[in-house]
Amino acid sequence: MASGATSRSEDEESLAGQKRGSAPTSGTVPKRRSSSRFIKRKKFDDELVESSLAKSSSRAKGAGGAEPARCSGSEPSSGEKKKVSKSVAAPVAPSPVPPHPGLAKRVKKSKQAPPVTKDLGRWKPADDLLLINAVLQTNDLTSVHLGVKFSCRFNLREIQERWYALLYDPVISKLACQAMRQLHPEAIAAIQSKVLFSKAEEQLLTKSSQPTLDTFQELLHKHPDVFYPARTAKALQLHWQLMKQYYLLDDQTVQPLPKGDQVLNFSDAEDALDDNKLKDMRDEVLEHELTVADRRQKREIRQLEQELHKWQVLVDSITGMSSPDFDSQTLAVLRGRMVRYLMRSREITLGRATKDNQIDVDLALEGPAWKISRKQGVIKLKNNGDFFIANEGRRPIYIDGRPVLGGNKWKLNNNSVVEIASLRFVFLINQDLIALIKAEAAKLAQQ
Repeated sequence: MASGATSRSEDEESLAGQKRGSAPTSGTVPKRRSSSRFIKRKKFDDELVESSLAKSSSRAKGAGGAEPARCSGSEPSSGEKKKVSKSVAAPVAPSPVPPHPGLAKRVKKSKQAPPVTKDLGRWKPADDLLLINAVLQTNDLTSVHLGVKFSCRFNLREIQERWYALLYDPVISKLACQAMRQLHPEAIAAIQSKVLFSKAEEQLLTKSSQPTLDTFQELLHKHPDVFYPARTAKALQLHWQLMKQYYLLDDQTVQPLPKGDQVLNFSDAEDALDDNKLKDMRDEVLEHELTVADRRQKREIRQLEQELHKWQVLVDSITGMSSPDFDSQTLAVLRGRMVRYLMRSREITLGRATKDNQIDVDLALEGPAWKISRKQGVIKLKNNGDFFIANEGRRPIYIDGRPVLGGNKWKLNNNSVVEIASLRFVFLINQDLIALIKAEAAKLAQQ
């Protein structure tokens, strides 16, 4: 049995050698056979190792003497398994064969990728130009951070990093120079007008006392090497006025702070303030008491407003200083807080007037009347001189606090309080005219 196995392995090796010899030497790799079935068989572990080695060897050898890869569907023999295990265990030295042309292209493309630069979008060309001019004038990045107003709020570290990048980073400096060259001349002039003043310029300005525009123009002509080229006489005058405001001129002396509470100017007061003392500590107990007191006062005001018309009637009746409510044709008056309705006929209707519904007394003139019916009630004068109100709406009508439901009626007396949907009225009767009406009714009854 052992001799039979060895002879069979030798036959397989000889067949494999014939296949290798019969393989074409043109350098082309034959196409891999693949199954046409939709569901294909999975590879075993030894087949995965063998196929990956076959692919790597075919790429490494290139066109010369490439062995065809084993198909995924064929099963490996035992001799081939031994060869695969030996080749995996022993490390193979790299052959001096030139690399594949596709790999060379990939390497070239990866080398050509430009380096990524950071923080290019936040710094604008105007900021770079302003930074360069300010540093050239002052030679101090701290002064630039405190005195220059950029388009964004940069801290001192960001300004230092940007200045060093403009000096030593070739990519950032090249991009910044290209962007600054594309700025409009008007934008460049506006940037140059914001450049800080150097110490030499301020020393020349402090020596002049009571100057004019001609004085500053002479300074520009006498010292062209000291002043910045974009300086104008007007700009020098404005900076001189600013220095005078802060007592920075030679002929000025800063006065000491007074011992009392009086302060000379705003800058001295700002320096004397303590920020920790400005924090307002919340007193929750006090806020609660103020809220309760405010609510109580509002409630009292609302109650007084609701009772105002009652007291007004009493005051008017005592003082007699109110305008006369009645004339020879007015039977009664329905007085509200805003409007006074006169009753000059024996029957009037109360409600809310609309385009299709016209009534005698429109309660919407007094206040919000969207809860009042179009025809809320009717006030009638009987022959005996009594007034009655009939409720014809959905909501009740309150007469002196008593509800009158829909379909019912109630007698109205003098100074009766009529309440309809939170609107209050006082019903006043013309006693003289009603007395005449009663007398005529009595005469007719006797006849």
